[in-house]
Amino acid sequence: MTPWPQNYDPFGNVFLSTVVAAIPIAILLAAIALLHIRIHLAAFGGLIAALVLAVGVCHMPVDIAAATTLYGAAYGLFPIGWIILNVIFLYQLTVQRGLFDVLRDSLARVAPDARIQLILIAFAFGAFVEGMAGFGTPVAITAAILIQLGFRPLHASGLALIANTAPVAFGGLGIPIKTLAQITGLDVRLLSAMIGRQLPFFSCIIPFWIVAAFDGWRGVRAVWPAALTAGLAFAIPQFLVSNFHGPWLVDIVAAASSILAIVLLLCVWQPREILRLERPPADPAAPITDTGPVTRKRVAFAWMPWMILTACILCWGVPKTQQTLDGIASAEILVPHLDRRVQRMPPVVLAGAPPEPAVFKLHLLSEVGTGILVAAIISGFAMGFTPVAMLRAYAQSIWRVRFSLLTIAAMLALGYVTKYAGTDATLGIALAHTGTLYPFFGTLLGWLGVALTGSDTASNVLFGSLQKITAQRIGISPILMCAANSAGGVMGKMVDAQSIVVASTATNWYGHEDSILRYVFWHSLGLAALVGILVTLQAYVAPFTSLVVK
Repeated sequence: MTPWPQNYDPFGNVFLSTVVAAIPIAILLAAIALLHIRIHLAAFGGLIAALVLAVGVCHMPVDIAAATTLYGAAYGLFPIGWIILNVIFLYQLTVQRGLFDVLRDSLARVAPDARIQLILIAFAFGAFVEGMAGFGTPVAITAAILIQLGFRPLHASGLALIANTAPVAFGGLGIPIKTLAQITGLDVRLLSAMIGRQLPFFSCIIPFWIVAAFDGWRGVRAVWPAALTAGLAFAIPQFLVSNFHGPWLVDIVAAASSILAIVLLLCVWQPREILRLERPPADPAAPITDTGPVTRKRVAFAWMPWMILTACILCWGVPKTQQTLDGIASAEILVPHLDRRVQRMPPVVLAGAPPEPAVFKLHLLSEVGTGILVAAIISGFAMGFTPVAMLRAYAQSIWRVRFSLLTIAAMLALGYVTKYAGTDATLGIALAHTGTLYPFFGTLLGWLGVALTGSDTASNVLFGSLQKITAQRIGISPILMCAANSAGGVMGKMVDAQSIVVASTATNWYGHEDSILRYVFWHSLGLAALVGILVTLQAYVAPFTSLVVK
C-alpha cells in the first residue's frame, strides 16, 4: 500500500499553516493554565483538536489517525504509566508504615537546612535516578520525598521538575543520545562530547536556580557553598565522562560525585541560619508501626525501600539484564494501519527516506517499571506486609493514579497524532527558517519537541534529521545543532504535561496542574533561551567556537 505523504504546508501559506498547526497545543495550554480545566479533560480536548486538524486539514486517512491515537495511548500506559503506578505503590507502602518521619529526621541530621535538602534530593539524587531510568521516574521519586520533608506541594512539584533538566540528555544510560546518533547517522561519541560541552554550564547553574526559586537571593547567599559544590561536583564529571567515555554512565557518575561532595561538605560546614520546614500532617489512615527513639536501625529501615529501589533500577538498567529478561517475555507488535503507512518528506528527512515504522514494544519484564514493582514487593515483605495487604495497597494506588493514567494516555496520543500528521514538523520548519539566528531558534526547536512529546528521546527522533539538514544548508556544524536539539530539549521537560502529571500525582496534588505549569513555565523558557544563547556563541563567536566538536 502506498504510504501517505506528510504535507507541511497544507494551506500553501507557511504562516497560516504554522498558526493552524499550533492550535491543538494552544488549546491544551490555554485549557490548563487559563481556563483551569482539569488536565485529563484538557488533554482530551487537545487530542480532539489534533485529530480534527490531522484528518480535516492534513487529509490523513481516518484509519491511520485512529491507529496513531491508540498507539500513542498504549505507549503512555506502558511503559510511562507503568513506571508511575509502581512508584506510587512503593510510596503507598512506605506511608502506610509511617517511615517518612524517620527518613525526614535522618535527612535533617545530615542536611538540616531545607534548601540543601532541595539540592541533595531534587538535583543530585534525582540526577542519579535519571541516569538509571528516566521516563519521569526521578520526578515521581524526588517530589514524593520532598513533600514528606515539609515542602509545599507546589514547591515539591515545581522544583523537582526544574531540577530534572541538566541530567536528562544523558538519562536512561544515554538513550536520548544513542537514539539521536541512530537518527542522524552522526557518531554517538561526538554527540556525547558536544552535549558535554553545553550542559555542564547549566549543571553549575541549576542548584543556584532552584534555591533562588524556593527562597530568593537571600537563600542563595545563605547556602551558596553547597550549591557551588553540588554544581561543580556534577559538571566536572559530566564533562569528563561525556567527552572521554561516552553517554552511557554520565549521569550516574556525576550524580554520585555530587551527592558525595555535598555530604562531605556538610561534615565541615553548615549555613549560619538553618531553614527548617514544618512537618506535614500525618495521614490518619496510616498505621504507624515504627515508634520510639530514632536509632540507626530504624533509620536504616526507613531508607531500606529506597535503597532496594535504587539497586533494582540499577540492575534493570544493565543491558545484559535487559537482554536476559527480554528473552523470557517480550513482544514487538507492528501497529496495524500505521506501520510504514506514513512517509516523512523533505526537508524533515532526506529524499528517499523509508516510511515511518510503528512498532509497539511490549517488554514486560525488562521495563524499568517492572524493576520498580519488584523493589516494591521486596520492600513490602521486608516491612511486614502480607500479600493480601500489598494487593489492597496496589488497588489503592491504581485508584489514586487513575486520572493521571488517563491524562498520560491522552497526552501521548496527542503527541503521536501531531508527529504522524506532520503538524509538529510544520512548527519545526518555521523555526528552521530563521537564517543566521538558527542556532538560537534551533535550540528552542529541541525545547518545543520535548514540550510536545514529553521526551528528549522523542524530540531527537522528531527533529534530529531536520537539525542536521538545516545546519548543513546554512553552513554550521551539524554536530553542534543536533547536540543543541538534545541540550535545549532538556529545558522543555518541566513544561510537558506528562511530567507535570507525574509531579502532581507523586505529591497527591492532582487537579492543580495549572498552578504547576504557571510556576515552571518561565523558568523553562528562560533556561532554554540561555542554552540558545550559548549555542549561538558556539556557532559564531570565538573562543566559544573552539568548544565545537569537529
